Amino acid sequence: MQADRASTRPPHWSRPTTLLYARPGIVVTTERFTAGHSSYAVADLTHLRTGRGPHDRLAARVVTCATVGAGTVGVLLGFTGGLERLTAGAYLALGVVCLLPVLLVLLGDRWRPPAHELYGHCHGTELLLFSSDDLEQFEQVVDALHQAREQHRYPDADDPSTSAGYFRPVR
Repeated sequence: MQADRASTRPPHWSRPTTLLYARPGIVVTTERFTAGHSSYAVADLTHLRTGRGPHDRLAARVVTCATVGAGTVGVLLGFTGGLERLTAGAYLALGVVCLLPVLLVLLGDRWRPPAHELYGHCHGTELLLFSSDDLEQFEQVVDALHQAREQHRYPDADDPSTSAGYFRPVR
């Protein structure tokens, strides 16, 4: 055993923490990412990816009901032989009824778009780190977190004493 308890790791030097993004409930520094009541060390976050959240529940239910209704009308008309007796206007109305779910999907996403979500792994567990309806805020948070990860990835770049040569443990 060594008398001075030297380790095989380079000496730890403290780096000042830099604030990269701060809004109510969201703070990104070079060392920590805090969103709401959750806080994570930037060094522990890996596999960052973005995505879109689920569609609005009410919009999804309305689209489902409209699709089932249009399908039911089409099937009933087909089995009863009513399709042969329909006029051109009735076919046009049936076509509009069949397009109704598609129009509802487009309007639902326009009025209440799915949230933007940031996922990452922390200690081997995939977590939802941040979610926002505001695209601009979401992009700023993601950029700040990527910048924090880049600064955290290369900690010796700012310290000339460790970048001058190779580290050799004291023996």
